[in-house]
Amino acid sequence: MKDRYIAVLAMAGIICLLSYTSNDSKGYTVEELRSLYSSGDQSRWPAPHLFDEAKEGFQDIGVLPEMKFPEDNPYSEDKMELGKMLFFDPRLSKSGQISCASCHNAEAGWSDGKSVSLGHEGQAGTRNAPTLLNIGYAKTFFWDGRAATLEEQVKIPIENPVEMNLHMSLAAKNIRAIKEYKPFFVKAFGNEEVTEDKISKAIAVFERSLISPPSKFDQFISGNKNALSDAEVNGLHLFRTRANCINCHNTVYFSDQKFHNLGITYYGSKYEDLGRYLITHKNEDVGKFKTPTLREVAQNKPYMHNGLFPELTNVVMMYNAGMVNETPKGDQLNDPKFPHKSGMITKLHLTDDEVFDIVAFLKSLNTDTHKMRPPELPGYPSQIK
Repeated sequence: MKDRYIAVLAMAGIICLLSYTSNDSKGYTVEELRSLYSSGDQSRWPAPHLFDEAKEGFQDIGVLPEMKFPEDNPYSEDKMELGKMLFFDPRLSKSGQISCASCHNAEAGWSDGKSVSLGHEGQAGTRNAPTLLNIGYAKTFFWDGRAATLEEQVKIPIENPVEMNLHMSLAAKNIRAIKEYKPFFVKAFGNEEVTEDKISKAIAVFERSLISPPSKFDQFISGNKNALSDAEVNGLHLFRTRANCINCHNTVYFSDQKFHNLGITYYGSKYEDLGRYLITHKNEDVGKFKTPTLREVAQNKPYMHNGLFPELTNVVMMYNAGMVNETPKGDQLNDPKFPHKSGMITKLHLTDDEVFDIVAFLKSLNTDTHKMRPPELPGYPSQIK
């Protein structure tokens, strides 16, 4: 992974820190920006810089609303507590050693801190584990959008041979055999019957309960004008304007929940990942991946679908350089599947200070208050660590 990271930096021409100085006028003083953005009135905010591609369905960034639960899986405290136990229970895996929490660790921002996750018998996956914080606001799931609901998402890693490697029916059988679980199913669902559907619904309810409290950014735009530093305020403005971040990282979730090609497909190499194409089989989707949320982003490194970039500064620097241009060669010249980078990815000509201001703003989206002790598991000899 380190070799791939260095190669990408070299291709983009940014092995060292940027030194380009922009002559563009920002148009506002920091105090003016502070007043506008902290006013509590989004109509007073400076207009965002949007590409035509981003305008459909665009919603500006803002404060998270109350979580909505689907009609066929409403919230209850008992269901959430059952889901929490199941989330941490390794008996949902073939080895009896891997739980959902293995790749979504509360101590690591509900991810695992690895470039790609390790699963059954130490097998390495091909993609980075995204955070589960605020996952209930998502509309599709996984980097390629293969699941349409959280309930559907729950089953996929359990059955994946590289992850937990156990058919859902066998996972349900394992839980069904644990008599200590029965009272919890009665409380959550009204009877002690253990089914695949109930397991999925309980875990999904627990995952929807993982919601960030208000961040410094949320407090700032809600009227606390001193919640952000000058650097963070400037970074917020750059995020919405010259840095183009708002084109993909919009809505209160800080994701447009669309799929984009950033130019790091590794098409035709051993590291190739065709992304969204593997689900839709449309040529235009080759190399497209879902825009991740930026809430809590500072504690969820490394970054990108393959965990390529170790730090936030690396990511912003790459966007500043316009990412990488993948150029077809030989037989690829006539290849209808050859990937094309999004037209929204362009060189930004930001100064070093502006890069660091954007990073400072992104860190203001963190709350760092999500530690959770694993629960006592029914019928388990000792608490899972």
